[in-house]
Amino acid sequence: MNQKPTNVEIEGAVLQIRKIGNSLGLILSKELLARLKLKEGDKLHVVEQPDRGMKLTPYDPKHAEAMEIARRSFRKYADTYKALAK
Repeated sequence: MNQKPTNVEIEGAVLQIRKIGNSLGLILSKELLARLKLKEGDKLHVVEQPDRGMKLTPYDPKHAEAMEIARRSFRKYADTYKALAK
């Protein structure tokens, strides 16, 4: 079976921070936007990773709400979670 690979990787893509009006931003290429299935106006969720890394994922309001509920639970029942972790 001669199928072309569908998992094309944009390796070594470098983005430069640029001034956009009074702000700073990143310009994403058409190819990268297409690969990530993003369009103008889409929102991204940013998660800080170890060693100065960042993970960007499409923003999902349902997931954001669930995470806020989990954070409130962790704060309210911190001692319980610590005991369960032992």
